[in-house]
Amino acid sequence: MSFTKKDKDYKLIKEGEEVILKLNYLNKAYTPSIEDNPLVMMDVIDRLVENPSTSRVTFFQRRNFNYSYEQTQMLMQIAKIYSYFIKNKKVLSLNNFGSQNDPQELLAQRFETLRYLLYTLLKTDPLAAYVELKRVMRTEHINLKNAKDPLKKESFTTYLAMLNKIFDELDKTNLVNAAREYLSGYTKENREIYKLIFRPAVTPDFMFSKIQASPPLDGKQLAVYKTGKNTDVNIYETTTDIKNLYHITPPEFKLSEDKYELIDLAKSVLSEHKPREEDFLDPEKMRETFTNIGTDLIRDLADQRGLQYSPEEILELAEILVRHTVGFGVVELILQDEEVQDLTINSPMGEVPIFVLHSDFQECVSNITPSKDDFESWATKFRLLSGRPLDEANPILDTEIELPGSRNRVSIITKPLNPFGYGLSFRRHRDIPWTLPLFIKNGMVSSLGAGLLSFLIDGSRSILVAGTRSSGKTSFLGSLLLEIMRRYRILTIEDTLEIPTSALRKLGYNIQPLKVRAALVKGGSEVPADEGIRTSLRLGDSALIVGEVRSGEAVALYEAMRIGASANVVAGTIHGDSPYGIFDRVVNDLGVPKTSFKATDIIAMCNPIRSAGGMKRVRRCLSITEVRKDWEDDPVREGGFVDLMKYNAKTDLLEPTSDLINGESEVLKSIGANVKEWVGNWDAIWENVLMRARTKKLLVEYSDKAKLPNILEAEFVVMSNDMFHRISEKVQLEVGAQDPHLIVERWEEWLKESLRNKKFTF
Repeated sequence: MSFTKKDKDYKLIKEGEEVILKLNYLNKAYTPSIEDNPLVMMDVIDRLVENPSTSRVTFFQRRNFNYSYEQTQMLMQIAKIYSYFIKNKKVLSLNNFGSQNDPQELLAQRFETLRYLLYTLLKTDPLAAYVELKRVMRTEHINLKNAKDPLKKESFTTYLAMLNKIFDELDKTNLVNAAREYLSGYTKENREIYKLIFRPAVTPDFMFSKIQASPPLDGKQLAVYKTGKNTDVNIYETTTDIKNLYHITPPEFKLSEDKYELIDLAKSVLSEHKPREEDFLDPEKMRETFTNIGTDLIRDLADQRGLQYSPEEILELAEILVRHTVGFGVVELILQDEEVQDLTINSPMGEVPIFVLHSDFQECVSNITPSKDDFESWATKFRLLSGRPLDEANPILDTEIELPGSRNRVSIITKPLNPFGYGLSFRRHRDIPWTLPLFIKNGMVSSLGAGLLSFLIDGSRSILVAGTRSSGKTSFLGSLLLEIMRRYRILTIEDTLEIPTSALRKLGYNIQPLKVRAALVKGGSEVPADEGIRTSLRLGDSALIVGEVRSGEAVALYEAMRIGASANVVAGTIHGDSPYGIFDRVVNDLGVPKTSFKATDIIAMCNPIRSAGGMKRVRRCLSITEVRKDWEDDPVREGGFVDLMKYNAKTDLLEPTSDLINGESEVLKSIGANVKEWVGNWDAIWENVLMRARTKKLLVEYSDKAKLPNILEAEFVVMSNDMFHRISEKVQLEVGAQDPHLIVERWEEWLKESLRNKKFTF
């Protein structure tokens, strides 16, 4: 609800069980700051006296300044004290100022002192009123102690009783308790203490989310960086919360008042051009259309007011306008941050800040609190974007969304599953796939582990990437896809599109995504997952990648492993915490026969590792385990699981086991059995694994040495993988064998030359 300059001074707004006192400060020449301005504080207390049911206070002045329930209640206690002592004539009766024998001048002086404390100082500076009252009482106690005349003693005693009554009420307030440790030496008109206590969340009028604009006063800055085009991010450690604070300052908060007014006007005009339901079928085109409309609109409005802005400024305002109309507000800016992995928004709506999972600082609380209007708007957009229902009959919605600078999986719940309304979570995905060299760089996997996985991919093995939630399974699976040579076709099957198929297509991969029905979705036009997998077997010879094995598609997947795609890689992700846990889930929960489970060649376990204190968390590949085929009932008891590599917590490395080093891997031997030069030659197999590991390690080393992080990204890694295969083939033709030393030597020469051509030096 907005004001005009002609509107009255305030409005009372009912939001759920809360009553919001919204004060109109459009005509005021000063910023509505309780903490800075004694006149503003007095105005608020006067309104609270008139409206004792108020829950929160908000000021409107192009931007909304929102004070929390706790902050409002501090002033409400002061308002009640003021109301009680001013309205209760018995309390401030002259009889309470002394005895009948006191001179009128003395009574008048005492009355004037209290009048100043209660009528003026209590509303403009209640802490000063408290401190001054304490000083007056101290003086009167001295007077009482020195008085000899019984009538004077009676006078001082009566007056002190009155003062004590007021003092006791003030002493119990939350405001005084919050400020108590800072009151020593406090002087009137020094409002620094109020700045510690009253910290409004600021919201421009065109947006709904509230933002705590000022940084925490007790915060220790841990990091500062920019994201997107013009968004500042600060990470703070505070004494009041074990979680760090993710503090974001968006472009919306760096605008002049003229620009605020332009966006407000443009938003009101644009509201007449609401997107149609069919527009959400192509959200990218819809956004482009509204950006063009917004650009023209803002330019016209600026011209009408004689305001001159550059094309870049006009575009920035248009992007802000679109973000807060057809977009998802400030949430988009958080999701542009490549360091953010997850974003969660909990109910009750409008009361809980956004939480983020940061790659470096783990779980953080943000300075942004979405409103009820935000939730309602987002829920509607997600319904339209997904084409799926979200209501009490269908309280769960999983979908995916592409926003400027981010690609995300979104999960939404509502009543009755969530009794308090909506709850949302965003899982942010990189626009480009992770690579094995990147995972070597961040410690997820060792270079030897990367070399082994590359060998297994080339050997067309079936691989399950397993782990708990937020373990990096999908990202790890994406890195394995880059090890598939671009000459082969890839089919992906997902209910929520998380694998970066668009990026892979741009990298030259022959890839076809298939979208199937989510397990939790009832009905709809989408094909069930098991049918999607069986259909894929009829689409030609292809590697088959299943985004996540959840339910009935498991049987179909194992059919593919056994008969349909045995000549190509078959891989997928699955939830689980150990190889046996995967076996138990696949066989006992998902109904796959034990004999079919043997079609699994490799299980790569990924899980988060926490520090001893629990404050830090890193993702690691904990094991690469082969599944042997010579067991009947229980793979654990009968030796069906053999670890090829195991995570060592002391070294923080994925290390080879004796079974791998000694050549006891049946899976690797079966790959070697298909290559003439490797049949019965474990040394040749092992040297090929080491050769691949060496190239991955060299890529990371050159990246560090030359300060070229981009060569670890997908584009260059795919190019280097292609060159590895070309060089290997050429060496084979030249010398009649795979010469690992020669292959690595030539590959390294190619790497150096590639970087030199780009004028990089080492």
